[in-house]
Formats: sequence, C-alpha cells, structure tokens
Amino acid sequence: MNISAQYKSALRHFALTAAAVWIANPDADIKALIAGVAAAIIGPALRALDKKDPAFGLVADKIVAELDKLAKKDSKKKKKA
Repeated sequence: MNISAQYKSALRHFALTAAAVWIANPDADIKALIAGVAAAIIGPALRALDKKDPAFGLVADKIVAELDKLAKKDSKKKKKA
C-alpha cells in the first residue's frame, strides 16, 4: 500500500478545503474551518481503507509489482544490448 500517496492526497484535500472555506467566508470562525477540513479528510481516508480501490488498495499493489517486474526485464535487455 502506498502510504505516502495517501498522505499527499489527504494533505491536498486538507489544504484546498481550508482555502475554499476561508475564501467563501473570510469571517468564518475556527469551528467552520475545522469542520470543512475534517470533511475533506473523510474522502481520502475512505479510499485508503478500500482494499479494491485502484489508487491505494490491493489493486494498486499488484499493478506496482507487475510494473516493477517489467522494468527489471527491460533493464536486463538493455544491458545485454
């Protein structure tokens, strides 16, 4: 599972939602900002928990493993040539 991709996704959602809440209502209190940011983190958290999600779940792990195998085969072919 790609943990750093999950953290980057959550951080993007966190920052964009905080900015959107503040831009929409610059006089918003801290509770509104916290509620918006908490809501933003729910999406990436649910994706991270879904084992079948193609971005973070088991499917992504299998794809990465397959791509690594192909890259190793390709590098061996280049070394022989």
